Amino acid sequence: MNWNSTEFIWLDWLVLAVGVVAIVWAVYRAIKKDKEKMKGADSQDYLFGKGEPWYIIGAAIFAANIGSEHLVGLAGTGAKDGVGMAHWEMQGWMILILGWLFVPFYQLLNNKMGKIITMPDFLKFRYTQRTGSWLSIITLIAYVLTKVSVTAFTGGIFFEYLLGLPFWWGALGLIFITAIFTVFGGMKGVMTLSAIQTPILIIGSFLVLFLGLNILGDGSISEGWSQMMAACNAAHDGFGTTHMFHTDPADPMYPQFPGYVVFLGASIIGFWYWCTDQHIVQRVLGQTKGEDNRKVMARARRGTIAAGYFKLLPVFMFLIPGMVAFALSQKTGSNIVMDITNTHDTDGAFAMMVKDILPAGVKGIVTVGFICALVASLAAFFNSCATLFTEDFYKPMKKGMSESHYVMVGRIATIVVVILGLAWMPIMMNMGNLYSYLQDIQSLIAPAMVAVFTLGIFSKRITPKAGEWGLIGGFLIGMLRLLTNVLTESGKATMEGAFWEHTTWFWQTNWLIFEVWLLVFIIIMMYVVSMFTAKPTAEQIAAITFTSDYKKAIRESWNAWDVVATLGVVVLCGLFYAYFW
Repeated sequence: MNWNSTEFIWLDWLVLAVGVVAIVWAVYRAIKKDKEKMKGADSQDYLFGKGEPWYIIGAAIFAANIGSEHLVGLAGTGAKDGVGMAHWEMQGWMILILGWLFVPFYQLLNNKMGKIITMPDFLKFRYTQRTGSWLSIITLIAYVLTKVSVTAFTGGIFFEYLLGLPFWWGALGLIFITAIFTVFGGMKGVMTLSAIQTPILIIGSFLVLFLGLNILGDGSISEGWSQMMAACNAAHDGFGTTHMFHTDPADPMYPQFPGYVVFLGASIIGFWYWCTDQHIVQRVLGQTKGEDNRKVMARARRGTIAAGYFKLLPVFMFLIPGMVAFALSQKTGSNIVMDITNTHDTDGAFAMMVKDILPAGVKGIVTVGFICALVASLAAFFNSCATLFTEDFYKPMKKGMSESHYVMVGRIATIVVVILGLAWMPIMMNMGNLYSYLQDIQSLIAPAMVAVFTLGIFSKRITPKAGEWGLIGGFLIGMLRLLTNVLTESGKATMEGAFWEHTTWFWQTNWLIFEVWLLVFIIIMMYVVSMFTAKPTAEQIAAITFTSDYKKAIRESWNAWDVVATLGVVVLCGLFYAYFW
């Protein structure tokens, strides 16, 4: 038997089949235990939440972050643009801001409301009911643009390059499998899949990296690294793709990542995602009723520090293997054949590496992990979508209906979002590399979120109406820019007519520069609106005001080791920037 076959052989299919059966059994057992626990005397505390150990919190944040876009998009951008997109991944330092700065405010509001808050809860309390509802609307639209469409596309690409399935079979098959899993597995099933996928993804991805470097270096990993750096330095007309910053206007990557503004643009998106997105924040706020604030904040902070170290991994798990794939495609006699100008090809870089580099049997194991990641990613959004629509929109309008009725409505809402996501996919596929597309969309959503959450917490002058205007106005401007991106091929098309000539400042401005100016505009608008609208109530101000006792609790929740561990994350991020400057 050829253990180094570049195709799936019977052993891989056997491992894949056994793996799927084992996962179904593990998920079934976890759901059964979960239901038994909810029936017990501790069910109230169970539903309120519980405090997991800090290392579990760190792993949960990491697992929540690793999604379908990494399996395809991050490796694809590594193959096409090298470390240009690493700014969005090298953000362990940004997660620290959640633990050190935001958690104390969120915990204070938990105390005030007597329950673990959600992000819409925060906006409804600090601003207006309408602001929280709009956050739900924005989230549902974001699911269409960045979750359903991206995950289905990822499944299509991955199965096409790895298993040889037609693209649409893979995309639609993933949605069908996930729909069945969501109905029977629920949120506990998603959590179980996440726990299974994480070690497989980490081990499998590093196997791809080291075996790829070994092949590239003819038996030497260090020589493989040198070969990769040489190949990537020669790319893009000799300007290279091994630099975090592109400051020369003649560089082919300068129009996409102009100079140092790329760091600021990536930080705005990171700030929104790591500090204010429900998907991440819910991982750090778990606690038992009446638990001491010091313990809650200490555990959450240490969880974010652990996550900061975990966050250093994806660049080496996915992006650099993409660079290795590009270097191998340039090597004479390599099995990997890839056209860097073909976005579809580069997005398939990681699947090519799995198929062509991993030995028989290991391919099957890694594929199991990747299928888990795809299904868990999509199933989590299916669950969130059903909950968001039902709780925020339908229940307030149709009170007193049966639980089965609400479940059915949630499923119908999810089906509508899935159909819209699939309809958006052909448009998305024409908007460049997957990971670049994803960050482009997030750059249009993040500024409003950053402005509203940050000013809502740190400024007592911002009024409820200012928050409402900031969130809705900023989002609508972002969606208008998205519409012009579609019509003008992201500003590259030649548009004729007086309207287009007089609005080039809006639709032709680089996406990162546009993002920064949009944030500045929203902040100014919120301060102006605050000058002419009713001040926040005393209750709203109290929710963001630290008393002397609470300040003392914050100070007592950390020690010298927390500071040392925090500095370790910052130093490691700095070393990465220094190497790839």
